[in-house]
Amino acid sequence: SSGINAEWPLRPGGNEKYRDMAWNIFQAFERVSRNCNGYTAVYDVRDVHTVTLDVTESFFLAETLKYLYLLFEDDVDVLSFDKWVFNTEAHPLPIFDDFQGWY
Repeated sequence: SSGINAEWPLRPGGNEKYRDMAWNIFQAFERVSRNCNGYTAVYDVRDVHTVTLDVTESFFLAETLKYLYLLFEDDVDVLSFDKWVFNTEAHPLPIFDDFQGWY
């Protein structure tokens, strides 16, 4: 058994609440920050008439879109939480079974 909590937001396990929220967020990205070159930052996410900025933050691709991908990926073996741990910047790091000699 995977030992993964079915309520973990990145792997909702049948609970579509998190996927629904994420889909709304993604649609907002498409509607507000998408341009001909990709995605741009916005001045104020609370303002529907916000000004777009001429910059894309690196964390948008490296973290935000990675978490969205994981949320919608149904194959739990893709970056399985039994084999990978994510650091605070969403970089997957492998979990090793044997730590002998690591300390």
